[in-house]
Amino acid sequence: MHTDIQSLTESIGKVIVGKDRVIQCVIAGLLCNGHILIEDVPGVGKTQLAAALSRSIGGSFNRIQLTPDVMPSDITGYSMVNQNTFELEYRPGAAMCNFLLADEINRASPKVQSALLEVMEEHQISIDGVTHKLPQPFMVLATQNPVETYGTYHLPEAQMDRFFMRVSMGYPSENEELQILSRTEHHNPLENIEAAVLHPEDIIRLQSQVEAVYVSEAVKRYILQIVSATRTLEVLTLGASPRGSIALYKAAKAIAFLSGRDYVLPDDVKSMAESVLAHRLILSPKGKSRHGDARSVILGILDAVPVPMVTGR
Repeated sequence: MHTDIQSLTESIGKVIVGKDRVIQCVIAGLLCNGHILIEDVPGVGKTQLAAALSRSIGGSFNRIQLTPDVMPSDITGYSMVNQNTFELEYRPGAAMCNFLLADEINRASPKVQSALLEVMEEHQISIDGVTHKLPQPFMVLATQNPVETYGTYHLPEAQMDRFFMRVSMGYPSENEELQILSRTEHHNPLENIEAAVLHPEDIIRLQSQVEAVYVSEAVKRYILQIVSATRTLEVLTLGASPRGSIALYKAAKAIAFLSGRDYVLPDDVKSMAESVLAHRLILSPKGKSRHGDARSVILGILDAVPVPMVTGR
């Protein structure tokens, strides 16, 4: 593993116990300039994960608790008249940071969800004809509770597709929870991160290195075969879009980089397919009764699509 990535992983691990896979996915999303949807029950460490990531990198971190009364301007900021100069001045909103935790995104109104997703896509904010660039890197970690639906606004599929990846923290094991109790007994676990191990400019440098990871023609076709399979199955009413292909392509490069390689193997694609594609699919009634959720459909596709023989560059 790259030394910078190892340092970042170990730093986040001082706060988050036993979630190596989730940490790996979040770092991969960051290296691909993507945004992460964390779908899980309250209290499993979603906020701590986002805060640990930002503290480990030394970037600015904002958290906004989304509720029906939150306004788009709370996300994007707004212009107001300076009483001394009588000129419009921009007042930044929550999105003007490196790492934004959008807590319970499905409790925000559709107008606020759209404002947030536009910021995620454009990496800039335009107000009163003036464009304000967001700091780089910029990453949104949005959370939603998949169980409780009272007082929520369902994210439309077109908006779900904007998220690079969906992950789930899951409950800790008994031993992991014992470590959590020990860590929180006397202080906030975030205090374990005494100093940043990387800086925003380091992430930008690592992002360019991930872009340079080699992907063979055979692996590219393997990615397309997986995505194409989602568009033809009768158990699905909506398959993955070309944005899904691009996301899986980038995620495979990132996970290869995290593994210390400068080339992608089919196993890299397989390891990221579920997290990158499952939230982009809609099951038909037959699919819901047969599979339950889209994750098992992806696993079935991976079993069915022939794996190319690729051993290196």
